[in-house]
Amino acid sequence: MNTFNDIEQRANFLKELIQKASARALEGYLNRAAGVYDLKGHQDFLTETDLAVESLIRNEIAHHFPDDAILGEEGGGTPGPATWVIDPIDGTANFARGIPHFCVIVCFCLDGEAQLAAIAQPVSQERYFAQRGRGVTKNDQPISVATTPDMTQAHVELGWSTRIPTQAYLAAQETLLSQGASIRRGGSGGLALAWVAEGRTDAYLEPSMNSWDCIAGMLMVEEAGGQVGTWPNRLSHLLETGPVLACAPTIAKQVQQVNFPNLTLKDPS
Repeated sequence: MNTFNDIEQRANFLKELIQKASARALEGYLNRAAGVYDLKGHQDFLTETDLAVESLIRNEIAHHFPDDAILGEEGGGTPGPATWVIDPIDGTANFARGIPHFCVIVCFCLDGEAQLAAIAQPVSQERYFAQRGRGVTKNDQPISVATTPDMTQAHVELGWSTRIPTQAYLAAQETLLSQGASIRRGGSGGLALAWVAEGRTDAYLEPSMNSWDCIAGMLMVEEAGGQVGTWPNRLSHLLETGPVLACAPTIAKQVQQVNFPNLTLKDPS
């Protein structure tokens, strides 16, 4: 299935799909009832819009590519050789609380490796798109990572997970602060990675992420000239959690000093 025409067909489809999904997410955001959401777990939010956006995406994929597998945050799924990975609302806690910092993520993978990636910020109308070997764009304009020379000038986003002991998170903060970095947390790992790809921030780290949160953004960082960690890189990883690192190459060695388990940089060659 990995012929050029097959990928191009899906690329064109994805560009249209992400716009439809983004519009549905924005509709849900503007018409949401304040404070109405469910919790799937500790600090794990779910809204009606999560379900509606994922349903829209699934239906479109099933109609156009019925043989492709689908893995979604809300609906699950079983990955296959050709798999679409979906996070309908990344940053649901922000969405539910009326904070306009969230995104829709859709990624197409072959044997667990991202080939196409789309991230849309519905409120700001920013759309990111990447194709392996073909670069990455924001609203159809090429983007690239920052050239920040060292950590004393770096702006780093650090994600948080209930799956990791608090002490490990605090130790990571201490390492970054001792290097001179400024640290932030926005609450959307997908947008954080897109921001690294366009040079808004210099690095993103999180000790444990799901594939649907990060695999699209990591392709974008790679295509923008950045460096990323080795996870996820195979089919089985799509159903697992793992550590995420994405950064400008100029600060990669310093960022890698954060001691998250199994966190290693991918060989850029």
